[in-house]
Amino acid sequence: MIRDTRADLYVLPELCFTGYAFRSKQEAMDLAESVSDSFSLNHIRELASEHKCGIIYGFAELSGEKVYNSCCFVSPDGGHYIYRKLHLYYQEKEWFSPGDKPLGLVEFRGCRIGMMICFDWIFPEVARSLALMGAHLICHPSNLVMRYCQTTMVTRCVENTVFAVTANRIGRETRGEYDFDFTGGSQILSVRGDILYDGSRDKEEIGIADINFRESEDKRINPKNDLWNDRRPEFYRVN
Repeated sequence: MIRDTRADLYVLPELCFTGYAFRSKQEAMDLAESVSDSFSLNHIRELASEHKCGIIYGFAELSGEKVYNSCCFVSPDGGHYIYRKLHLYYQEKEWFSPGDKPLGLVEFRGCRIGMMICFDWIFPEVARSLALMGAHLICHPSNLVMRYCQTTMVTRCVENTVFAVTANRIGRETRGEYDFDFTGGSQILSVRGDILYDGSRDKEEIGIADINFRESEDKRINPKNDLWNDRRPEFYRVN
C-alpha cells in the first residue's frame, strides 16, 4: 500500500511482521530481530528511501536475552529511533520484557513525534509526558482488542492539544491457547479530537490526512485558559 500512495509519514500496526500471539517466550525470541541485523528494518529503510518518507512500524526486538515489544521510526536517510512498550497487556507479560528506556521524541521535517504502543493508551501519563516534551503528533501502533481505545484517544488529543495516529489491526488471530479479536478502526485525530480519518473495522486500507502540526503549539482553550499555564503540578503529588 505504501508503494501506491503518497504521504510524508506512514504508521503501521504493532508487531506487524510477526503477528501478535506467541506460543511461548522462546517462540517470541526466535521470531524477534536484533536492530543490528534486522530484515524488517532493512526493508523499511528501502521503502522510506524510495518514497522519501518516514515510516513507523511495530516489531519484536531482540536485545541480549530479552525481547521487547517495540516500534521504530525510520527516516528517508536510513536513521532510526526505537521506543520500547512500557505497559504490557495480558499475555504479553509472558513473552516480552517491559520497556526500559524513557519516553522521547524524534523530529521529522519540523514535526516533533512521540510514540506509544497499544495498551499505553490507558495510562494518560504517557501521552501527557510526550506532550509536555513538546510533541506535535503521537503515533500509536496497535493490536487493540478492547473497544475503549479509539474513544479514549479523542480525549488524549483534547487534553494535550496534540494530533494522534492510531494504526490498528483487523481480523482474528488464534495461536495455541490464545485467541484475539482485533477492533480495527484505525484513526487520525486533530488537536481538538476531530476524527480526520476513521478506518474500517474489517478490511485492510490506508488512510491519509493533511495536518498543520503547528496547531499543537497553541495550548489556549479560550482567552483565559491555557492548558500548560494553568497546570498546578505542585498539587498533583500522590502519597
